[in-house]
Amino acid sequence: MASAPASRSKAVTALLVAPAGLFFFFLLVLPLVVVIIYSFGARADAGGYAPAFTLENYANLPARGQAFFNTLTLAPLGTLLTVLFAYPLAYFLAVKASPNSRTLLLVLVIVPFWTSQLLRYYAWIMILGSKGIPSWLAYLGIADLRIINTPWAVLIGAVYGFLPLMVLPIYVSLEKLDKRLLEASADLGADSWRTFRQVTLPLSLPGVATGSMLVFILLMGEYILPQLLGGGKVFFIGNALVDLFLQSRNWPFGAAVSTALVAIMFVTIVVYMRFVLSRGDVRRAALV
Repeated sequence: MASAPASRSKAVTALLVAPAGLFFFFLLVLPLVVVIIYSFGARADAGGYAPAFTLENYANLPARGQAFFNTLTLAPLGTLLTVLFAYPLAYFLAVKASPNSRTLLLVLVIVPFWTSQLLRYYAWIMILGSKGIPSWLAYLGIADLRIINTPWAVLIGAVYGFLPLMVLPIYVSLEKLDKRLLEASADLGADSWRTFRQVTLPLSLPGVATGSMLVFILLMGEYILPQLLGGGKVFFIGNALVDLFLQSRNWPFGAAVSTALVAIMFVTIVVYMRFVLSRGDVRRAALV
């Protein structure tokens, strides 16, 4: 029989967890259940949802194959490019920068978040447009270069827009790194590259994994970025959902596309996290 203090502790824990649990249930689980139910329904004559049970919506998913292809190729590629740009910056902030300049540089990293995402992408439309970078490159002899409304413009916007979300988790992992391990590696004769490859990088993998998941999840559901910098020529699943729910009013098909997107993201995230974190654990165990 549980003692009175243990029962009170469980009651307090339940009360503390209850608000988050209710929030999670009503704003995440319940809407997801509704979307799944809608995905098996039929389109009403005037648009919207009509009760039914059919797999036709899932059978029609290849009709939005281009949106799935763009999302499933550009989202991982954008995440990888963001890692490549963010890691050197985070490494410099955590290991090389002086304490006085570190705070200022961290503030500069998050400064872009002080303005609207919409305004930032409109600025990139000007920079990547015909009067921006292409016109500058024309003076160097590189003519007829088109960047805006291409996948490259979407990737540039992804790296710019999500860079802070990648830098900060990696910075936290590197900042907590025991610097004595780096000194021990140097004392044992390892050069800088070997120390980075066998000590620094494995111990910072949790930060890389966290930042990658933040960027990847947001990129998979992006609408504004491909709409503005892709110019309607680079469709993501988010653009397809806007078309299905607001213009075509084919809610069941839109729900099926949403459910497929959630399933793909769930499987991808589970596999990625298990792979990355297991390698990090093996490396940490080897160092110990």
